[in-house]
Amino acid sequence: MRILRPQVRPGRPPHPAVRRAAPAAVLVAALLATAGCGSGGEPARPATAATASPPAAGPAAGGASPPAVPAAQGPVTVPDTLRFTAQTLDGTAFSAADLAGRPVVLWFWAPWCATCASQAWTVAEIAPRYRDTVPIIGVAGLGEQRAMKEFVTEFDLAGVPQLDDRAGTLWRRFEIVEQSTFVIIDRDGKVSHQGFLDGEDLTRRVTALAG
Repeated sequence: MRILRPQVRPGRPPHPAVRRAAPAAVLVAALLATAGCGSGGEPARPATAATASPPAAGPAAGGASPPAVPAAQGPVTVPDTLRFTAQTLDGTAFSAADLAGRPVVLWFWAPWCATCASQAWTVAEIAPRYRDTVPIIGVAGLGEQRAMKEFVTEFDLAGVPQLDDRAGTLWRRFEIVEQSTFVIIDRDGKVSHQGFLDGEDLTRRVTALAG
């Protein structure tokens, strides 16, 4: 095979256009090299959303931010009216301080009291409904424990905490002089009512406190 080679005439200078093109090519190469170099030696990159935004405050990067947590509430102050302990008719320890921050109804009754018996049905009906919002607590006194337990069974009051106050400690503390007496304590620990309530009045007051 015959290979054709370009013929170059010795002693003839390059064409003027070639002489002009060479410096231009060198200049372009220099500009490209300069554009491709930064202060750190790498080409500049456009900022993305991740790099342009400041890092979010919180735990180490890479994990999702935790949901906002409401500010912790301070401890509930126990008012003087609820600073007492007792024992229920079934022998369970009871602390009134656990009720702080909610309205509370104390029902002072005796097992032989006809008026207490007439109110017992209403208490048995509404107390479970408002157990978490307006607790109703029975305070049994002026009788024998056996008679108190029979009263609770007869009127379906097993779902209502019943304190055994045969010694009269709580009756004297709240200055109860007759039965049946309801003592209503508001959210701030103040007594808003002390005295008699029929079934309709009791339901109305408890419903209002729960709302």
